[in-house]
Amino acid sequence: MTQENVADGSVIDAVTDSRVAPGSPVDLEGRGWSVHSIDCNPKLRALAAAASLPADEPLASVSYSSKGNVLVIGGDERAVDAATRLAATLPVTLLLTSRPSAQAAALASANLDGAVFPIWGGKVASLHGWLGNFSATLADLATVRDVPGRGLPGAAAAMFDLVVDFSDPPLFGHHQPPQGYWRVSDAASVDAALVEAADAVGEFEKPRFFSYRENLCAHSRSGIEGCNKCIDVCSTEAIAADGDHVLVDPHLCMGCGACASVCPSGAMSFLFPRVSRRGAQMKAMLAAYREAGGADACIVFHNGADGRDLLAQAAAAGRGLPARAIPMESWHVAGVGVDLLLGAVALGASQVAVLSAGSEAPEYSVSLREQMALAQSIVSALGYAGRHFVLVETGEAEALAGAFEALEPAAHPDVPATFAMSDDKRTAVEFAVEHLAKHAPAPVTEIGLAAGAPWGEVVVDKAKCTMCLACAGACPESALMDGGEVPMLRFLERNCVQCGLCERTCPEDAITLRPRLLLAPSVREARVLNETQPFHCVSCGKPFGTHQMVDAMLGRLAGHSMFSDPAALRRLQMCADCRVVDMMSNKNEVSVLKL
Repeated sequence: MTQENVADGSVIDAVTDSRVAPGSPVDLEGRGWSVHSIDCNPKLRALAAAASLPADEPLASVSYSSKGNVLVIGGDERAVDAATRLAATLPVTLLLTSRPSAQAAALASANLDGAVFPIWGGKVASLHGWLGNFSATLADLATVRDVPGRGLPGAAAAMFDLVVDFSDPPLFGHHQPPQGYWRVSDAASVDAALVEAADAVGEFEKPRFFSYRENLCAHSRSGIEGCNKCIDVCSTEAIAADGDHVLVDPHLCMGCGACASVCPSGAMSFLFPRVSRRGAQMKAMLAAYREAGGADACIVFHNGADGRDLLAQAAAAGRGLPARAIPMESWHVAGVGVDLLLGAVALGASQVAVLSAGSEAPEYSVSLREQMALAQSIVSALGYAGRHFVLVETGEAEALAGAFEALEPAAHPDVPATFAMSDDKRTAVEFAVEHLAKHAPAPVTEIGLAAGAPWGEVVVDKAKCTMCLACAGACPESALMDGGEVPMLRFLERNCVQCGLCERTCPEDAITLRPRLLLAPSVREARVLNETQPFHCVSCGKPFGTHQMVDAMLGRLAGHSMFSDPAALRRLQMCADCRVVDMMSNKNEVSVLKL
């Protein structure tokens, strides 16, 4: 929002042409949550530059349809009372989770006069789904109160649009339950559930927050597990293994973006907004900030819920953000990954701070710290002094203000980058690192990284490697390649995501991973990790396999009873065609047909 001062001290919003009172939430937000005692003209220019950008591209949507059919689950008077109140406007089914008894029936009769809905006794074996599509598998069912036409379900799962859950522990125990489900723990949560459930009838839409390219996914190959980072970090359990790839349920996805931030290959990307959109905003903001005389800009990512509220509280209390701190509201801060962090510094930011005000899942704090540690290790190795990436975790306005007051500016490139950030994660990081390396105070050609980093090399023990090339077949990123007609193992480091599939696939334990970021031109050139001469068939002379593979096979099978005959061992040194001919021509060959 851009503002214009007027004579009485108020300001006029240039967009709505309305008068804004000084110190009001709208006024403070327009100042980037800085108080009036601070001169923040460069920040105001930066915010105006971002606001002037064209609107983002529309996203595909995910649809929900609910008729309001509610399942209330519980075993006490609270559940009975909630079902009674909901039954005034919605079709309700009450499941009493203690076994039906005379006491339960009496409770139902005492509390349900005039309320027409079925009451069952039993338990929930499983519950899956989302708003308008919950599937509940129920067990040990019995009728406590019958309603014609709404009897007990058969063997199939019962379907409901909404679920109000009084269970302890709740049936959905993860941090972010699906829409249309309310877990109740106290009086306030009961009231909230009843109000929200009454409104959860009709057709609803939300953005499809993510994009997934399975051809880049390093989850699994041939039953061997590689990368599980997106599955592990998802707080809604929207992501599950699906063979060699993963499957994301768009109805369960709430748009945190953490899956994209931890994905090493860029197979998963966040669209709300896209990285390219965030890059354009930061580029415009930082350019306008510098032109207005601003220095040491700090980009502050925060969410639009409790993060925004906390910034408003701090500013209203007279201790808002400093003039150099430029806020950027996000749908969720968990989507801030190494591409945005490094990109911001390359574009001219001194620092990036992420505000976590308390609503974020614990796993998001872990993933954000890991992303910041990775980005910091890179900029520090290049000689940029200071702390560039900060996770501010607090729900207190005073602590928030203190955290930013204690934050010292960090070094950044003297020349800001001019590139447009790419939606491809590894390309975005590559551009940012190239710029940072070009202007680095202490240039290096290699940066050592911690285990789990998404860049590095594959090291092959040539003494163990038999050149079976199983590793090349398992590599999802074409980082490991064969030599075509020549027994050769080649490696393109730029493509390697350190997923570990090659290491786990190798039958000889000949592969280890070495995390690092190579800045030399050779990172884009395929190099030979191992090569050998082909083994030639002892019968026809045709090349097949390699000497290492045949020697290893002979060594392992020489003591087996099936290969005690020298002729049988010799057969192992033949190509497939000659081996069949030799077996058919040898009348003494052991065969299951002769048993």
